[in-house]
Amino acid sequence: MSSITDAPPRQAGLAQLILLLAGSCLSVLGAVLIAPVLPQMTDHFASVPGADALVPIVLTVPALIIGLTAPFAGFIADRIDRKRVLIVAMVGYSIFGTAPLHLDSLSTIIGSRVLVGLCEAAIMTCCTTLIADYWSGSRRSRYLGLQTLLASVSATVFLGIGGALGSSGWRTPFWLYTVAVLLAVPMALLIWQPARAASAALPPIPWRRLRVPCLVTLAGGVVFYALIVELSFVLDEVGVTATATIGALSALMSLATAVAAGSFAKLSRQTPHTLLPIAFGLAAAGFLVIAATPSVPVITFGAVLTGAGTGLLLPTLLTWATNGLSFEERGRGTGLWTGTLFIGEFLSPVLITGVGAAVGGLRPALGLLGVVAAILAVAMLAVVPRDAPRLDVTHG
Repeated sequence: MSSITDAPPRQAGLAQLILLLAGSCLSVLGAVLIAPVLPQMTDHFASVPGADALVPIVLTVPALIIGLTAPFAGFIADRIDRKRVLIVAMVGYSIFGTAPLHLDSLSTIIGSRVLVGLCEAAIMTCCTTLIADYWSGSRRSRYLGLQTLLASVSATVFLGIGGALGSSGWRTPFWLYTVAVLLAVPMALLIWQPARAASAALPPIPWRRLRVPCLVTLAGGVVFYALIVELSFVLDEVGVTATATIGALSALMSLATAVAAGSFAKLSRQTPHTLLPIAFGLAAAGFLVIAATPSVPVITFGAVLTGAGTGLLLPTLLTWATNGLSFEERGRGTGLWTGTLFIGEFLSPVLITGVGAAVGGLRPALGLLGVVAAILAVAMLAVVPRDAPRLDVTHG
C-alpha cells in the first residue's frame, strides 16, 4: 500500500513563483549573455585552428545539450527529488558557468559549456515541473505564460548586460553566472518537494499523449528562435548597422512576444485547437512580411507579428503537453517537451543558413519558413483534436 512520504500539502506563494521564474531565465542567460563578446573571443583565439567555427559553439552548444539531456533530467527529477536536482544543478551552473574566467584553452571552455547545458537542462525541467506541481488550472496557465514573458524580456536584458560587461573584456560577462548559486540559497530554504505516494516503480510515460505535442514543439522551436537569431542580420542586410537601432527594433519584437505571452492567462480558456493556428498564423504572416520588402518599418512590423505569434505559441505548447500529466509523469513529460523545444531552437539557425544558401539569401529563407509556418497553422486544425481540453483545465 502506498503512503504519503511528505508533510501535508503546503501552499506556494509569491516567493516560490519568483524563485522558479528566476531559475527559468537562466537558460536564456546562457543562450545570449556572451553573444556580444564572441568577436572578442574570436580575436583572442585567432591562433587556434578553426576558431571562427569553434567560438560560436561556445554560445550554441548549451542549447544542443539541453535538447539531448532534458528528458533524462526529467527522469531523475521524477525518480529522485525535484528540489535536490534543482539545487545541485544551480550550484553546478555557477561553477561551470564561471569556469571560462580561469580557462585558457578554447576546447576546455567548450567542455565547460557542455556542462552548463547539462545543468540548464535540469534547471529548466525542474523549475517548469515545480510550477505545474505547485499550481493548477488558470493559475498554472498564467504562470507558464509569465515564464515565457520573462524569458523574452530577459533575453533583451541579458544581451544589454553582456554587451556592457564585455567592454571590460570577453571574460567579464561570465561572472554573471554566479547569480545561480545566490538563488540556490533561498531555493534551498523556500522550495520544497511536493508530497507524493511512495512507489517502487514509476508509471510508464504516456508516449502516445506526448508524441504529437512534442513533434509540434520541435517545429515550434525552429519558428520561435528564427528571428531571435536572424533579425539583426536581416536589418544589417537592408542597411541598418547601428547597434543601438538594431537593439531597439529587436526590443520591439521582444515586447510583442512579452505582451502575447502575458495575454495567455486570459486566452487559456480556449483550446490548443483554437490557439495554435493563431500562433503559427501570426508567425507565418510576420515572416512573409519580412521577406516581401527591404523597408525597415515593414520589416519591424513583420518582426512584431512574429514576436506576437511566438509569445502565444510557447505557453500553449507547454500547457497542451503537460497539463494532462500526473505528478509521477510530470518531470519526464516536461523534460521531453523541453528537450524537443531546444533541439528545434538549436536547429533553427542551421536550417535557415542552409536554406538561405539554396534559395538566395536570408530573407527568402525566412519567407519559406513563413510558408511552412502557414502550413503548420492549417495543419493544427487537423492535428489537434477539436475536443481537446481547455488549457486552464487541470487533469493531473
